[in-house]
Amino acid sequence: MCSFVAGAAAASLVLWGVADASSGASPKRLVGVGRNGELVYGADAQGNCIPDFSHCGYMGGGVAIPDAPVKRTLAPVSGTGDDTARIQAEIDAVAALPPDEKTGLRGAVLLKRGVYRVSGTLRIAASGVVLRGEGQHLQGTLLAATGTDKRSLIVVQGPSGPRDAGGKHDKVVDAYVPVGARSFALESTDGLKVGDGVFVRRHGNAKWIHEIGMDRIESRPEYPASTKQWEPFSLDFERVITAIDGPRVTVDVPIVCAIEAQWGGGEVFVHNGGDRIEQVGIEHLRCHSQFNERVTDSDGGPTYPADEDHCETLISMDNVANAWVRNVTAKYLSHACVNLGRGCTFVTAQDSACLAMVSKLTGGRRSVFSIAGQMCLVQRCYTSTARHGFAVDSRVCGPNAFVDCLAADEHGSSEPHHCWSVGGLFDNVRADIAIQDRQYWGSGHGWAGANYVVWNCEGKLVCQKPPTAQNYAIGFVGTKDGGAWPRPDGHWESTGRHVQPRSLYYTQLRNRLGLKAVQQVAAPAQFRGPIYTILAGTLSK
Repeated sequence: MCSFVAGAAAASLVLWGVADASSGASPKRLVGVGRNGELVYGADAQGNCIPDFSHCGYMGGGVAIPDAPVKRTLAPVSGTGDDTARIQAEIDAVAALPPDEKTGLRGAVLLKRGVYRVSGTLRIAASGVVLRGEGQHLQGTLLAATGTDKRSLIVVQGPSGPRDAGGKHDKVVDAYVPVGARSFALESTDGLKVGDGVFVRRHGNAKWIHEIGMDRIESRPEYPASTKQWEPFSLDFERVITAIDGPRVTVDVPIVCAIEAQWGGGEVFVHNGGDRIEQVGIEHLRCHSQFNERVTDSDGGPTYPADEDHCETLISMDNVANAWVRNVTAKYLSHACVNLGRGCTFVTAQDSACLAMVSKLTGGRRSVFSIAGQMCLVQRCYTSTARHGFAVDSRVCGPNAFVDCLAADEHGSSEPHHCWSVGGLFDNVRADIAIQDRQYWGSGHGWAGANYVVWNCEGKLVCQKPPTAQNYAIGFVGTKDGGAWPRPDGHWESTGRHVQPRSLYYTQLRNRLGLKAVQQVAAPAQFRGPIYTILAGTLSK
C-alpha cells in the first residue's frame, strides 16, 4: 500500500539523490531511496504513510504546459484611455473559435509589450483560451490596474464544479482506511465502473470533533462571541476509479485523511463531472496596481503603504481543470497573485512572483499563492511582504504541493490557514511555515492542517501533531518554533540536516512516470540543487 515502486532506473542526480544504505523492506526513515532508485516508505501501526503528491499539477503531473498558437494580437495605444474592453474583445474572439480536436486549445491572445490600462476585470469563461504577454520583466507586457475597485484583475472561471450525480452512495466498510491508501472495500460496487469520476467522502462526526478538541476552542479574550466551535463536517476527495475487484475499489490519487468508522466512516458516490473549463492559461505578463500613496499605517512600527481601495488579486481561477499560470509578476496588490478556488483541479502556477504588497497588515490580506482546490501545484515562485506567501484554505482536500519556493520579508507564515485542510506538501520552501492549532484566531481556526509534509525546507517551522492525524517535518533546517499554543510535536526527522532525495515531489513523479515526465516540468537548475538564490535574483524585480 505504501510502496510506490516503478521501473525507472536509479539516477545519481541531486534532484532525487542516491540509494540510502538504510533503505530496504523496512526502512528506518519514513521515506528512503532504495537500491534500485525507488522510494521505500515506512508506515505507522495503522498503515498511515507519506502519500504520493506527484499527481499535483497540470494534467496530473509530468506533462509540459503547451504553447498555444497566437490567434489574436493586440498592441498598446498611446494616451490615457482604458484598455479593458479592447482586451476583452480579443479574448471573446478567441473563445468563439473552434478548439483543436487533439489539444483542446483555441488559441492565445498576444498582448505586445507595453502598458495596458485595465480599470475593470478581464474574464476567460471558455476552454482553450490563453492570455499571453511578451514578458514579466519591466520591459515586457504590463497591465496597469487602475481605479479604486477592489477586485481580481483576471478571472478564469467555468460554470460549475462537479456535484453529486444523484445516484446511490456506497458505504466504506473498512474500519480504517489509512493516509496514503488508494484502495478500500465498499458495501457494494454494483453500478460502479472503471473510469467513473467519484467523490470519496470522509465523514467527521460530533464524536470526532470532540476527540480533536474543536468543540471547546478557547474564546478570544477581547471578543468571545467571535469564536465559533466546530460542527461535524465531511471532506469530499475528487477521484477516478481505476480498478474494481469484488468489493474493493482503487482510485487514481491517494486519500490524504484517514477514513475511520468510529468517526463517521466514509462513502463513495459518482459525481456529474461538473462544467469546468480546461486548457486555459495566463502567462508572460506583469501587473502593477495603482494605489494611493498617501494612505499609510505603522502598527507601532515603520510606516508602510496601507491603501486598500485598489486591485486585490491578479488572477482568480475557479471551476477550472488542467490549467496554468506561468511567468507572471504582480506588484502593489493587497491580497493575492494567484488564487485557486475550490473548483480547481490539476492546476499549475509556476515561475511567478508577488512583490511590494499594499494593504493593512491584518486578516484577509496578503495570501499570495493560495489553494482551495485539489491536486494543484505551485512551483518556483517568489513572494515578498506577504502575510501568508504560500497558503491553503479551510477544509481543503489534498493533495496539493508547493515546490522550490521562496518567501522574503514576511509578515506571517506560509501555512494551511484554518479548519483541517489535509494532505499538503511544502517541498524545498524557504519561508516561515506553521502547521498548528490556531485556536481562536480568525473565527475559531483551530487545527489548521493535518497530514502535511514539510520536506527539506528552511526558515522557521511550527509542526504540531493533531489528534487522530499527523504532520511531518523531514530534513528541516532552521528554527523550530513551538507554536502559538503548546501542543505535541509532529513527526520531526533529520532536523538540522537535509535528507535524500532532495525533492520528494519530483522523486515521486519519477517513480510513477519516469525521468521524461520530470524533464517535462522541472527547470534545469532544479536538477542541481536548491534554487533560492536563482528565485531571488530573477523574480524579485
